[in-house]
Amino acid sequence: MVGGQAVIEGVMMRGPKLTATAVRDPQGKIQVETKPVNSISDRYPILKKPFLRGTVALIESLVIGMKSLSYSAKMAGEEDEQLTDREMAGTIVFALVLASILFIAIPTGAAKLFHVITADPMFLNLMEGCLRLVIFLLYIWGISRMKDIRRVFQYHGAEHKTIFCYEAGLPLTVENVQKFPRLHPRCGTNFLLIVMLVSIFVFAFLGWPSLGERIASRILLLPVVAGISYEIIRLAGRSDNSIIQTAIKPGLWLQYLTTRPPEDDMVEVAIESLKAVLPAEEILPGSGEYRNEEPAAAETETEAQAAAMVTE
Repeated sequence: MVGGQAVIEGVMMRGPKLTATAVRDPQGKIQVETKPVNSISDRYPILKKPFLRGTVALIESLVIGMKSLSYSAKMAGEEDEQLTDREMAGTIVFALVLASILFIAIPTGAAKLFHVITADPMFLNLMEGCLRLVIFLLYIWGISRMKDIRRVFQYHGAEHKTIFCYEAGLPLTVENVQKFPRLHPRCGTNFLLIVMLVSIFVFAFLGWPSLGERIASRILLLPVVAGISYEIIRLAGRSDNSIIQTAIKPGLWLQYLTTRPPEDDMVEVAIESLKAVLPAEEILPGSGEYRNEEPAAAETETEAQAAAMVTE
């Protein structure tokens, strides 16, 4: 599978062996930086096992994403220098602390207000989960209204459309890419929503100890929640089962906030990023064009699914 992320004035794509960040600089040229994928799971194969690989993928995605954002900011002319490793580590830690306060400490503390209704631990934990989900949705809605973020979300839409086109086995041209939907089942937005929902059920059976113990238990169980959520989103990306496809629809709907229809020049950037991570045998020699092969049966189903999503 190929995955990606929108960055400042560009798109990062990750393939099996390479990551590539393509950015349109202030002069209008597309700058591409490629780096090899060095996953810790290659050294420790046990980390590729189901329910373990999700946590590894999440941590590595954070690191790769921060590096890509740093590079894109420099190429887009918004920073004089890229972040150092120490600055990047500090930024990730700060983001994790802020997320812990916003999505863990505040909901679990506020859930105590429901004591006036009942002291049942499961009910209080469920109310905490609902509060966390509401905060998450309000957060997404709030940032989606920011002008600069809306442009990043356009690149997010370009990333999805380009991956859809590749999965359908069609040549990577702007015209082909723009035909596809901007909502993708393997999107990080889907993953985050699934994390929120899975956490409700995982935390529901933990009782109602002190506030500090509740916060600690949520943080310690995050790898479990991430592992389960990762397997669900992988299954959703591979399966055409009607029940599974119905279950992921809320995550697809949420992408109406986190993606925007991209402009053609944004799609061009996403295409260059994806081409940079494709295996050499998939590129026509000397042309840089994606090889136009006949889609396999599974790819044809993906294209049909994409067309159905457009219709919906």
